Amino acid sequence: MSTSKHFNRICAVVMVLCLAVTLMLCFPDAVGIQTASKTLGYESRLFDTSYVHSIDIVMDDWDSFIENCESEEYSSCAVVINGESYKNIAIRAKGNTSLSQVANYGNDRYSFKIEFDHYNDATTCHGLDKLCLNNMIQDNTYMKDYLCYTMMNYAGVSSPLCSFAYITVNGEDWGLYLAVEAVEDSFLERNYNGTGNLYKPDSMSMGGGRGNGKDFDQDDFDFSKSDKFNTENSAESNTSDNTETSAENTQKQFDFSPPQMGNFGGGKGGFGGFSGMGSDDVKLIYTDDDLDSYENIFDSAKTDITDSDKTRLINSLKVLNSDDAASTVDVDSVIKYFAVHNFVCNFDSYTGSMIHNYYLYENDGILSMIPWDYNLAFGAFVGGSDSTSMINFPIDSPVSGGDTDSRPMLAWIFADEKYTELYHEALSEFIANYFESGYFVEEIDRVTALISPYVEKDPTKFCTYDEFTEGVAALKEFCTLRAESVRGQLDGTIPSTSDAQSADSSALISGSSVSISAMGSMNVGGGMGGGKQDGGFGTPPDGNFGNFDGTPPEMPDSDNSDGQMPSFDGNPPELPSGDAPNGDAPQPPTNGDTSGDTSSDNETKQQTNDSSADTEKIEAAAPEQNEQTSALLDDTNAPESPSGEASQPAKEEASSDNKSGDNYENSDTSAAENDTIGTDKSSDHSENPFIPSPKQNSDRSAADENNGQDRPQMPSDSSSSASSNTETIVLLCISAGALIAAIMLTKIFKDRI
Repeated sequence: MSTSKHFNRICAVVMVLCLAVTLMLCFPDAVGIQTASKTLGYESRLFDTSYVHSIDIVMDDWDSFIENCESEEYSSCAVVINGESYKNIAIRAKGNTSLSQVANYGNDRYSFKIEFDHYNDATTCHGLDKLCLNNMIQDNTYMKDYLCYTMMNYAGVSSPLCSFAYITVNGEDWGLYLAVEAVEDSFLERNYNGTGNLYKPDSMSMGGGRGNGKDFDQDDFDFSKSDKFNTENSAESNTSDNTETSAENTQKQFDFSPPQMGNFGGGKGGFGGFSGMGSDDVKLIYTDDDLDSYENIFDSAKTDITDSDKTRLINSLKVLNSDDAASTVDVDSVIKYFAVHNFVCNFDSYTGSMIHNYYLYENDGILSMIPWDYNLAFGAFVGGSDSTSMINFPIDSPVSGGDTDSRPMLAWIFADEKYTELYHEALSEFIANYFESGYFVEEIDRVTALISPYVEKDPTKFCTYDEFTEGVAALKEFCTLRAESVRGQLDGTIPSTSDAQSADSSALISGSSVSISAMGSMNVGGGMGGGKQDGGFGTPPDGNFGNFDGTPPEMPDSDNSDGQMPSFDGNPPELPSGDAPNGDAPQPPTNGDTSGDTSSDNETKQQTNDSSADTEKIEAAAPEQNEQTSALLDDTNAPESPSGEASQPAKEEASSDNKSGDNYENSDTSAAENDTIGTDKSSDHSENPFIPSPKQNSDRSAADENNGQDRPQMPSDSSSSASSNTETIVLLCISAGALIAAIMLTKIFKDRI
């Protein structure tokens, strides 16, 4: 009898353990288990960075839509993405001052936001709910956002995915844009399994950004004056960039009167004095426990929040502003975020005077940062800065328009030597693996070759093609020298704080060969090229670019977005082939030599010579695209109304591809394209799905001949989107089997005894 009781107890314990494991696997967040990110399907279909995607916007009243873009109201349209059609989709212009800048400029090249689920919650594009299309304003290189987000993703920071997309409107060329994953529901699902809350803190209003108010007066602030950008920090002045630098304006201290703004007080938080123009709540400073003190955070929540959520966030901010700050942040994620962010010198951000353009993620009281809007990175935001000061910007004094203590999300890193060391280690690994390995040179050469023919044919671009090539060369040189300076600051051969650099500038790396304005600036690109008929927009119709000689510049775009690189694992990434779409791109330097770039001019000439032929290849796909656009217009004459029913898939098999309820049609595509879907990537790149394999690079020429429709091999959406469900089912089956086995064992042993 005693033996029987022991067996019963053992079996009972086994059954309880099986039930507990099952519950933990089904509800990991409830027991503190971190869930892995998901693959939804759109990652490979929309954000494969090895080719330029195609997006056709179909509207019969496009002119009327453009005339009303500054209102940021949604209109209904149809879109064709890489040959797949979606009807009854919402579109609006997006941006902040970029809206008024584009309107004044006269080229109608607005940034857009596409919402697949605006009229029907079930509609997505392979799982993506919203897509941003950035117009490349203030970026002659076309690459600032792209490089910054791929750097962030590479370093392991949860960041928006992005890829280049050539936009057409009703089949007619519109321009090369950057397609960016919106930081909303799909982003949350992909990175955090849909858990936690998203916020976009912002107290600034700069001329009409959606939801930001309209009371900001640009005359109250001069961005050319900052203590962090003075020429005494430079070993020598920047002789090649006289248009943006002078000793007079760069040696003046940060001097302004607080402007009047709509929500500028942030409740009781108030204005932060000379530590930046944002209110205390957007700096993430704890004021008190009153919910109204943090309205610039809560009013911009991207997820549905309750008073309980608000109270939990305030408690986290209270801890963040204490000596125990590290206990309320995702230490690894935040340190990696600031390692990359501080490298790229973006001061239209949390570390700048405006204190915006970031997302705050909170889950169970733990905070982390999500990057956003880097079109003014690499020193472009502060027009009065010289290249040398930007290239050597101190990694341990990374705040402009204030001090480190005024940014609590950053201050804790420098308040404890342990975390400062982790920050330095993250920077060192990033520099070693992204730059010193030679990867950066390979990547920027690859992207330049990829997009050059599209830039040349872009009818609405803000700069000329020559200014594009000049900007890319400047960006390449800037990043190479910046990496060299950061390495020196880490090694101690170059001062790493602003005070130390002011005391001794002899070791600073000269930036005299780099023109920051060539990369594009707040003056809308910076080009003075021709008009639309010549493929570029130079001087605006009113001739007003803004300047730094006493006239306040145009304020930056605060809502300008946002592929993904693999997570940083400490090892150099496998380098992609340097082949261009035509296979003739020059090879980058070997052995990780990034000390200089003497071949940029030759590369530019080679790319210019090749671009005409590549443009002809791109245009070869136009007839098929026009036929599809005409079919859509003939079918509906206008996109379906918001109240209309979701259209049915044109192909039955498309409806099973993670698009239940989607207003989706799969247009006729070649058999070659269909063959690529559902096949695996090369095993050499199985862990790096967003780095193109050598085969993908060699196939790029053929892809360009069909406007990107012959896509590189990619995993099946249906299999990837179902992977998490399959895993859950398997785990449940295992747990159920264990329970059944335990019950049977109990019965067997009872019978024997």
